[in-house]
Amino acid sequence: MIPPVKAFQVLGMLVMCLALDSAQTADQRAHSWNAKWITSPDLPGKTPAVVHFRKVLDLPAVPSHFIVHVSADNAFLLHVNQQRVGNGPSRGDLAHWRYETYDLTPFLHVGSNVIAATVWNFAEHAAAAQISDRLGFVLRAGDGADTKVSTDENWEVETEHGIAVIPTPFNVLPNSYYAAEPRERMDASKFDWAWGALEKGPISHWTKVSPVGDATLRGSELVLNNWQLIADQLPPMERKLLPSGKIVRSRGVAHADQFPETALAVPASDHASILFDNGELTTAYPELIVSRGRGASVRLTYAEALKDARGEKGNRNEIEGKEISGISDEFLLDGAEERTFSPLVWRTWRYVQIDITTHDQPLEIRQFRSWFTAFPFEERAKFSSDDPELSIIWSIGWRTARLDAHDTYMDTPYWEQLQYIGDTRIQALISYTVAGDDRLARQAIAAFDHSRIPDGITLSRYPTGLFQAIPTFSLMWVGMLQDFALYHDDAGIVREHLPGTRAVLDWFLSHQKPNGLLDKLPWWAFIDWTDGFPFGVPPQTASGDSAPITLQFVQALLDAAQLESAYGEPSRADLYKKAAAHASQAVQSLCWDDRVGLIADTPDGQHFSQEANILAVWLDVIPREQQKQALIKTLAATDATFKSDTSPPPMSKASYYFRFYLARALDHVGLADRYLELLQPWRGMVALGLTTWAEVPEPSRSDSHAWSAHPNYDLLTLVAGIRPSGFGFKKVTIEPHLGSLKRVSAVFPHARGEIGVNFAANGKSVRANVELPAGLTGTLVWKGREFSIHEGKQELMLTQ
Repeated sequence: MIPPVKAFQVLGMLVMCLALDSAQTADQRAHSWNAKWITSPDLPGKTPAVVHFRKVLDLPAVPSHFIVHVSADNAFLLHVNQQRVGNGPSRGDLAHWRYETYDLTPFLHVGSNVIAATVWNFAEHAAAAQISDRLGFVLRAGDGADTKVSTDENWEVETEHGIAVIPTPFNVLPNSYYAAEPRERMDASKFDWAWGALEKGPISHWTKVSPVGDATLRGSELVLNNWQLIADQLPPMERKLLPSGKIVRSRGVAHADQFPETALAVPASDHASILFDNGELTTAYPELIVSRGRGASVRLTYAEALKDARGEKGNRNEIEGKEISGISDEFLLDGAEERTFSPLVWRTWRYVQIDITTHDQPLEIRQFRSWFTAFPFEERAKFSSDDPELSIIWSIGWRTARLDAHDTYMDTPYWEQLQYIGDTRIQALISYTVAGDDRLARQAIAAFDHSRIPDGITLSRYPTGLFQAIPTFSLMWVGMLQDFALYHDDAGIVREHLPGTRAVLDWFLSHQKPNGLLDKLPWWAFIDWTDGFPFGVPPQTASGDSAPITLQFVQALLDAAQLESAYGEPSRADLYKKAAAHASQAVQSLCWDDRVGLIADTPDGQHFSQEANILAVWLDVIPREQQKQALIKTLAATDATFKSDTSPPPMSKASYYFRFYLARALDHVGLADRYLELLQPWRGMVALGLTTWAEVPEPSRSDSHAWSAHPNYDLLTLVAGIRPSGFGFKKVTIEPHLGSLKRVSAVFPHARGEIGVNFAANGKSVRANVELPAGLTGTLVWKGREFSIHEGKQELMLTQ
């Protein structure tokens, strides 16, 4: 028997426990979705598959709002009453699995409504950027929606036997790394064309779904599956209908010169081929509408460029003597009228070839068109000058930046579709300056923070289902955060990610040797694609001691010191400054070669690179009085317009990518007026007919690589000279470098409005017209002189 006092204490404890349980239940309700993840009972846990889910919902009236939240693994295409609603989700990881939100009201009607989704999981054949658990789908009723629409055991599912994944062969193009989406084959005779209709089709095979656990938001106390859901903060990707391009070659097809006004006709028992030139590279969903042709096969092959018999691309506009090779999709026809064929995933191409083999029935191609897709950036900045080729370079750069940005940034839309830090830092800067848009950059900064491994560093690319660590890219992620802080007044985001930068730099500090240089790092110490850097890794001694690698460490330390001083811990800033000084002194004392006046890649002085000397100049490792001559000598090794008093030693050449850092060094030593001389490689790509910038000089695997698009950033920030004066872009510095140009005009987006500049040179004077938005002030710098500028319009006369 419990004594009265004890009984009172026990009762109190029970009341407390019940209250706690009630609070926990309320908290769980806040995180619970009241919807289940569902899958097909006929599928093993992890297998490539395409399935359809459906729910028939009877509505006595259409509500003013019918909000639903939707997600899937790998991806979904949502229809309501056979109308396309949207697709998703944006890629993330299992701990940050995104869901999309839609208002279904415009698609609903009184009576029976079919909410249906195609969901696919490519499993081991998925793109390397895809993280996955298993095929799954979830839809939850939100505001105004009937709760019966939420996914549960009452939904139906069928496996789509008409779509199959074709494994991508390693030799899709010789000696090329392909990590993007696999090929697809669609068999019209097996496809359920009525999957989104109220009435089930003749080959439908609907069964009850198999639930795989309650859907829960990230942070939920009780998680019963691996998907921790978060709301997608990105807007829907742009989707715009475009024509097919121009037929530039055809065989075995009638009416090619009249398409698309007249359908393309292919006789029975024949072979035909049609080559389309889009005129420029695109990222889009191809859509082919075909009639008849029972038993025929149609293959679409996509390529950035054609190749000749030697495997060379040459001028991208030329097709004579060239053939197509690349990723392809296949469609098998059932002979019906007006069949529409399109892959589940978007493709990349300038050239697309349609190859057709018919059997006992002719076919007609009624339409070939595409639905362009990319992140919905708007080109808010403008740049023009008296050099018309700079406008071409600007346009090609912006197209490159657009095609390499979807629900993540990506290095190349054709080959990999992976968000690498080295590429993304440059892409984010273009987004800030040309689009005035930081939404995708915020996703990227957070994604890299989420990718950090227990050691402390980030992965080189993220999201990804395939581990890859490039420690030097972790250093650039620190720089990405510093860039963000310069262009955006958002201390919360910076402080949110400072712990991540500390973990990265703590790892590197543990690898700093007593002599100040870094020891030999694990994983892939990539710096640049260049001769003399095997697989992108600069020369090192047996214990490390690489100047280029250590200099990137210095850069990150200095960036982080500024961030900590402004937003974090001053003691951290002091630690970083001391470590940077120690490393800088080590590079200068151990790697400087007095004979040639340059930094060697290692203390043994056996190899030199532009990369090491670019960084050493930019970061003040080379003494100030020697920096200009060192940079000129570095450039004289490869750029004919730069002359040095003494011959430079043989050097590894900075790639298109690393010339971004070259531009920073040029500005640092007061040579930014010679920046335009560095654009010869881009002028060469224009002459070769590229419509986006290549990854590397010829022969280039990729014809669209975002890291080569930095001239857009440089034209705005170096030539027009518009840049933040400090963190938060609360003031502006305008320091133009016109070089040989006589006229430069630019518009630059700012949080307060547009910054406009116009410079017109006439003899020894330059007329400068500047317009700043309300509330913004700053400084115009010209030939070392400073002039205060204010909001509104102003005109200044500058002396050459």
